[in-house]
Amino acid sequence: MHLLYPAFLFALVSLAIPVLVHLFNFRKYQKVYFSNVQFLKEINEQQSSRRNLKERLILAARLLALFFLILAFTRPYISNQHTENAGSQQVVSVFVDNSYSMQTLNSEGTLLDEAKRRAKEIASAYGINDRFQLLTQDFEGKHQRLLNRDEFNDAVDAVKISPQSRSLQQIINRQQSLLGMQPNSLRSIYIISDFQKNISGTQALKVDTGTHISMVQLKASSLPNVAVDSVALLSAVHRPGESEKLVVRLHNYADEKAEKIPLKVLINGEQKALGSYTIAPRSAQNDTLSFSGLQAGWQRGEITLQDNPVTFDNQFYFSFNVKQQMPVLLIDDGIANTYLKAVFASDPFFNAQRVPAGNVDYAGLNAYPLIVLSDIKSISTGLAQQLKSYVSKGGTLVVFPAVDADLSSYHSLLQPVNAAYPEKLITEATKVTAINLQNQVFKNIFDSFPQNPDLPVVKKYYQLSASSGRNENLMQLPGGQSFWMDNTSGKGKVYIAAVPLDEDFSNLQHHALFLPIMFRIALLSGHDQPLFYTLGHDETIEIAPIQTNEKQLLKLVKGQTSIIPDVRQQEGSTLLYTSDQVNEIGTYDLKKQDSTLAVLAFNDNRSESDLSYYTHADLVKILPKTADILQSSKASLKGEISELNIGLQLWKLCIILALIFLAAEILLVRYYKPGKEIVQQSA
Repeated sequence: MHLLYPAFLFALVSLAIPVLVHLFNFRKYQKVYFSNVQFLKEINEQQSSRRNLKERLILAARLLALFFLILAFTRPYISNQHTENAGSQQVVSVFVDNSYSMQTLNSEGTLLDEAKRRAKEIASAYGINDRFQLLTQDFEGKHQRLLNRDEFNDAVDAVKISPQSRSLQQIINRQQSLLGMQPNSLRSIYIISDFQKNISGTQALKVDTGTHISMVQLKASSLPNVAVDSVALLSAVHRPGESEKLVVRLHNYADEKAEKIPLKVLINGEQKALGSYTIAPRSAQNDTLSFSGLQAGWQRGEITLQDNPVTFDNQFYFSFNVKQQMPVLLIDDGIANTYLKAVFASDPFFNAQRVPAGNVDYAGLNAYPLIVLSDIKSISTGLAQQLKSYVSKGGTLVVFPAVDADLSSYHSLLQPVNAAYPEKLITEATKVTAINLQNQVFKNIFDSFPQNPDLPVVKKYYQLSASSGRNENLMQLPGGQSFWMDNTSGKGKVYIAAVPLDEDFSNLQHHALFLPIMFRIALLSGHDQPLFYTLGHDETIEIAPIQTNEKQLLKLVKGQTSIIPDVRQQEGSTLLYTSDQVNEIGTYDLKKQDSTLAVLAFNDNRSESDLSYYTHADLVKILPKTADILQSSKASLKGEISELNIGLQLWKLCIILALIFLAAEILLVRYYKPGKEIVQQSA
């Protein structure tokens, strides 16, 4: 047994008081009349021995009552593994999970309300001199300081639901970073959460030695939930008035089938499509919705579904730009290619600009969804490097080699982007034998395809190497040789043809397939802004180059909310760093003074939609052996935490024993009268 406040043992001096009272408590003798004096001595002897026994019992009761009362003030306890330094000042970090899942209801109300109450109970289990840190999913700067108990309780009351969702290891690391600045104090970590399975992986958590960690798992009710995970538009380039196809990914996170979930699509506040879907348990499915009638400009999309009682993920926002014209960059060796010029001049939607290879503005390449190289004898190292960066960021590059191409320069351009490259010239005449109708380029081109189509005739061609990346043949020569290849590189595409657009090589430039293929490649190209960003994940936004200065700042505006992101310029693009400034879902206007440059959509992290929780056994697997899992089912955590911090406390037992001995003293004084019994016996 140990004493938390051993200084109170000095009060044991007060045990002398009952002893002194016992020694100097002289009573008046009572006269007793006897009929025969011969019995007087015997009566006195019997009465004296019984009176001495009573007085000694009363003295013992008083001494024991006072002793246990003094012992209660010393706070005796039986130590455990966490109480080596009990009585020292402690620094306590308490994490209150305020993610969206904490809106779930249980018998106590919302989980967040219960978490706040538990946090206050934890603080009440510590001394008045101990200090506390409050941490939430927001990782706010104001929560990086130590508070006394009253300040801590006020901070807990101010906690609100947040769209952020951190991993368990991130939370512990953040708590340890502050506690590490208090090396001379006892350090404790508490995490109050529903412990969704998305909060941690299967790996064991890393906790610093000397830091005690406790988990308080709140029990949530099992609820059905369906959410929109993501969306995608099938067309990379969007034209005014044309039909758009939106692919919506719906996810049922419950163990029961979700039936007839209504969904609607709004574009600029106007309803464009409706749907009703049935989704199997614990599964996801993609559904396609069509709409049209869009005008040029930025489009603000919103998907809403009716899914009660979990409603925090019933909206999904996206944005895209319908362009009045699509810019295309044609790069050649100084002489314009008449065939390419004619292709893009046939449709006013395409705005083709031609530039010689030696005059390319490298900084402006990212403004073009499609770049076409043709008739360039030798590709410079600088141009090759810039085109590699362009493709990696999502651009589309089409390459037609020159008649007298320097094959080594083409190798330097194409091999780094994992695309096929021309190896040698083959002068054997042949003909295209097959086209890949499964490739995305040929989809929706043909109503029906003839059995014996008229395909391009080839007089000579460059043999293309095998590609190390993902590739498909658009057109194929006999023996499996590639005539036109589709290569995927990073986020972009590279299309490489085996022939120049020259009559000495083939009739591709005159063939009926040439124009629709080039149109499809153009319409499938582009590296526009993503349709949406995820709060807490996409803290860096890359956009087309924008020149700014101190007087022309970029702002993200939504209603009355205005956010100034950190802006950094890099070659070919502008980076916006939002950090944790954006914390509300919806669409934001990116503005430079009064002009809107783009519309960006932000959504919550859908990991919160999966209302699956760790069991006690799951938590034991990932927690260190020294960690504790506290039972939130108990009425109060104060006693359990006190027992963990101090050990098995015995002060209540001491109080009870003190009261018992006080009661014994009262009973002895009130009912134990040995003299009266002797008189009665004598009579």
